[in-house]
Order: sequence, then C-alpha cells, then structure tokens
Amino acid sequence: MIDRVHSSGNKNILILSAGRRVELIESFKNAAVKYKDRFDCRILAADMNPKLSSACYIADAAFSLPHSNEVSFISELIQLCNAEKVSLVVPTNDNELLVLAKNTSQLESAGVTPIISSLSFVEKCRDKRLSGVLFKEMGIKYPKIFDREEISYPCFCKPYNGSSSIGAFKIQDESELTEEVKNNPQNMFMELIPENYSEYTVDMYFDRNSSIKCIIPRERIATRAGEVSKGITRKNFVYELLQKNVNSIWGAVGCVTVQVFGDPVSKKVVGLEVNPRFGGGYPLSVASGADYADFLIREYLLDEELPWYEDWQDNTLMLRYDAKVIVKNASI
Repeated sequence: MIDRVHSSGNKNILILSAGRRVELIESFKNAAVKYKDRFDCRILAADMNPKLSSACYIADAAFSLPHSNEVSFISELIQLCNAEKVSLVVPTNDNELLVLAKNTSQLESAGVTPIISSLSFVEKCRDKRLSGVLFKEMGIKYPKIFDREEISYPCFCKPYNGSSSIGAFKIQDESELTEEVKNNPQNMFMELIPENYSEYTVDMYFDRNSSIKCIIPRERIATRAGEVSKGITRKNFVYELLQKNVNSIWGAVGCVTVQVFGDPVSKKVVGLEVNPRFGGGYPLSVASGADYADFLIREYLLDEELPWYEDWQDNTLMLRYDAKVIVKNASI
C-alpha cells in the first residue's frame, strides 16, 4: 500500500486500473476538495502493481488488486472497500466492465456502489456486433456487419470485443484478407466509413435513472495507441443530433464514451462503438467546463438531482505531451 493521507470519512472513491491515468485521479481530487467543509473524501487508486503506476502516486492512497479476470477479484475488491470506507468504485478498463456489471448486487449489498451501467447495456457495448442496438436508440446509423463469406471491399476488420484499436485495420480488397484473419472467431468485418468523415468521441453523462445530463463531442485530430493526443470540443451537428435524439437510454449510468464519425458537409453521423466508462480523452471535457467527477460526487455522495448541463466551452483544444512522475528511493 502507498498511503499519504489518513481519513476517518466513509465517502471515499476508488479508481480501478489506475495505471497512468494521472489526469483522471487529479480531476477527482479537484472535485472532492470543493466539498471538504461538508465531508472528508479520499481519492484512492487500485492497480495490479501500484508501485509502477504513475497515477497511484498521485492518489491519496493506492492498493494492489488482482486482474479482474481472477476469481478473487470481487471478494478482494469488497474487502478493500470495507477496510478503506469506499462508497464509489469507478472502472476505467474494458476488462472490468462485465465482471462489475455481473456483481453489482453483491457490491451494493456490501455498501459499495460501482459506477457501472446495467449488465444488458454493458454486454451490448463489449460485443461490438450488438452495439448497433444502442446506436439505433440514439438515432444513429451503424455500419453494416458482413457475413465472413460475403464481405464487400474495402471493409474494416476489428475484434468484436476489442479495445484501444488493437487488432483493428482496413482491408482494401480480398487479396489482403488472410485465412488467419478470416477464420479468427474474434474478428468482425464492417462496412468502411468514408475517409472524409471526421472522428468524434462523445463524453455523455447519464444519471442513476439513465437520464442524459451532458453531451460533449470531442473531435479527434490525432491519436496515439488508440487514445486521443490532439482533440478539440465541438458543439456542432453531432451535438445537435444527440441532444435531439437522446433523453435517456435504459441501463446507461455515469460517463459513457461514444465514438462516432460525422460528415461536416452532409451532417450524416455513423456510430462505431460505445464504452461505458471514462475514456482517455476525458480531461479535455473537464478543461472545457464539464466535470463528471463533480457530477458523481453530487449525485451519489450528496444525493443531489442533477440538472441538464450545457455550459461547457466549444472549441477547447487539447495538445498532449509526455510527462513523468519521479519517486525517490523507490522500493520495487
């Protein structure tokens, strides 16, 4: 354990798979400090190896948890939450989503609230073959999924349960489709989105009743390892479409990150995937004025009803660069 601040409060927040999510930890700490006169809230971090996680050194305390695929994950998570008086658990990694959704009742019985959407919603997000159902609810077209024996080229190939753009690539014609790729049961083959479409990641906040409270499209100018490195907020046709079509989506809870492509000329929008968690580009939304960490504290720890929020700043630009955390006399 890495511990720097002692607290006797019972409204602490645990960020899972902290890794290098320094900015996310900082956003929660900045939100929590606003309420220090009302209650004590520590922002805790968990990782498989907290001593090698930069975000864990930024948190008020950090702890080791097994991989979410391990049988002991839920029991050790509950034990940690009880010992450290954790009220809210915030996932950040795709691998955690299904296991948390499947064990929500067990966690809530232990006095812990996971910020996780319903199991049905999460299953549609994690299996990209089912995500079209969610986009239909948003009034957004979803690319056609081809039968692997009837693929139209060019097409886009990606794992149906993948993340971070790993294993995703364009196939120009049949000569580029190897038997290994074609026969991989993890792969799905989709209609290719036109190159003139711009890519947007939309940070959407749903309250505990699955009502929409905020929508922030971020145009992805450049990415690195599947995460935005240059982006800008856009209150444009994507925003207008979602604002018009989405009042609520059953089962959606907290920050839901939606990836779409839009044509600025025709105003057509095509969906790609839905991730029911904080995304890597969330710090841009915070910088533009929409603080979802604050929303969570107000809603779950202060029991407030959240109003619709649209006072975020359009055209807020984020240009990322590499930074570091230095630990003196480290013991690893």
